Amino acid sequence: MPSFETDRYAAHVRVLASDEFEGRRPATRGEEKTVAYLEQEFRKAGLEPGAAGSFHQPVPFVELTTQPEGALRITGAAGDTQLAYADDAVYWTKRVVPQTALTDSDLVFVGYGIVEPAMNWDDYAGLDMRGKTAVILVNDPGFATGDPKLFNGRAMTYHGRWTYKFEEAARQGAAGAIIVHEEAPAGYPWEVVRNGAARPQLALEESGGAQRVEIEGWITRDAAARVFRAAGLEYSTAKAAAARRGFRPIPLPLKVSTRVANDIRHIRSSNVVGLLPGSRRPDEYVIFTAHWDHFGKAEEGSGDRIFNGAVDNATGTAALIELAQAFAGVRPAPERSLLFVGFTAEESGLLGSEYFAEHPVVPLAQIAGGLNMDGMAVNGRTRDVTVVGYGASELEDFLAAAAADQGRILKPEPTPERGSYYRSDHFMLARKGVPMLYARAGIDSNEHGAEWGLRQNTDYTSHRYHRPSDEFDPDWDLSGAIEDLQLYFDVGLKLAMERGFPNWRPGNEFRAIRDQSRAGGAASH
Repeated sequence: MPSFETDRYAAHVRVLASDEFEGRRPATRGEEKTVAYLEQEFRKAGLEPGAAGSFHQPVPFVELTTQPEGALRITGAAGDTQLAYADDAVYWTKRVVPQTALTDSDLVFVGYGIVEPAMNWDDYAGLDMRGKTAVILVNDPGFATGDPKLFNGRAMTYHGRWTYKFEEAARQGAAGAIIVHEEAPAGYPWEVVRNGAARPQLALEESGGAQRVEIEGWITRDAAARVFRAAGLEYSTAKAAAARRGFRPIPLPLKVSTRVANDIRHIRSSNVVGLLPGSRRPDEYVIFTAHWDHFGKAEEGSGDRIFNGAVDNATGTAALIELAQAFAGVRPAPERSLLFVGFTAEESGLLGSEYFAEHPVVPLAQIAGGLNMDGMAVNGRTRDVTVVGYGASELEDFLAAAAADQGRILKPEPTPERGSYYRSDHFMLARKGVPMLYARAGIDSNEHGAEWGLRQNTDYTSHRYHRPSDEFDPDWDLSGAIEDLQLYFDVGLKLAMERGFPNWRPGNEFRAIRDQSRAGGAASH
């Protein structure tokens, strides 16, 4: 059995989260240092290059640095409403164009902005959105009502994610899409949205942003209330109506105008891929993933401007290195091959994993399953294991058995309304059918209990998540991370040694594509 050493693991986290690595933003000196470090550690572990003879899978991006106008201008019969950039609103374009604008675009409140025939739900019913701008609520109706018969109740579905909102608005032909930010349904404060918008935006070069609306953005709840008042409506009343079945979109007697310009730069980044060939079935795979990137450095401001991303996700990247080393030492070697992938640009919208899923280095149908690591335990051991997207796949049976050996139990995530299953890299593989676990640090602290654990999570989200204050802390208790490394190793080894291919649970949204891909894979194998 492997020995996971706290000091060695901590040393990896310390290096990856150091100021020297400059916040690990793609296509910077920070990336150069990070991918070189990952390749070095993969080579030391004994892995082979996993991407066409290289440890690097090149990922071509377009970087868009947006210069917005100072405000969204809302005009109507009652006069003008100015929504100041940063304080009231943020907006950008993902289209690869030097400049674009909304000019007197009609505003339409489309509720949660969801079209889902299986739920008999269509927030765009009867609308022609060409030239118009959608105003959209974050999350989905089940969160607002708590009704388990609406989507998935309090647990967010993909329809609740901001990414879906922009995608659906584009499918409807909208010119613009503006999401109303509220901290509880979004799962993070306005500062996270504002900080993200202030940085250059990345898009995959092959898409060119052609399928996006002209301008995307967010406004605060207070700003939304002002806009609705200017339309002669109460925001809270309209929001409540949007959560009821049968809601129909509400044209607002308002128009919005703004303009943005782009500095365009074509860049390349890399997913880092290491391979440990299987001893008996090398053309079948188990995959471990973690994103190596973070936000880099703020261009302006005083004080600490480096987003070190220690928990998110130097801890997960260090775990990837430790697991690679552990599996490389297994004798005899695991029967299936193992892939260890450090993804780029997770923080820019899961772009590295999206590229990997569209350009896989091995057939996706031949991946038996995998586990993604995005934030490891830094507050000690727990009696439980948090499973994000609990109940999704048969991989949880492997996890439950390994956890029981540690005297632990599986529990659903405590905040399913945040839609975390759709917010990290495993999702891009899951939607291609690959069963993926997203397990995280438990909540029920061995030493302090569950309420204390929840407070630690809340404190991190409120004060360090996506902020320069997410830094390595030598006082962390990493015993929980070490225990989870052993857990993940046990799951991976079991999966690498057996012949079966786990599946999604019946009724899961990804099961049909897995069945289809496995049928095709088995036929061609």
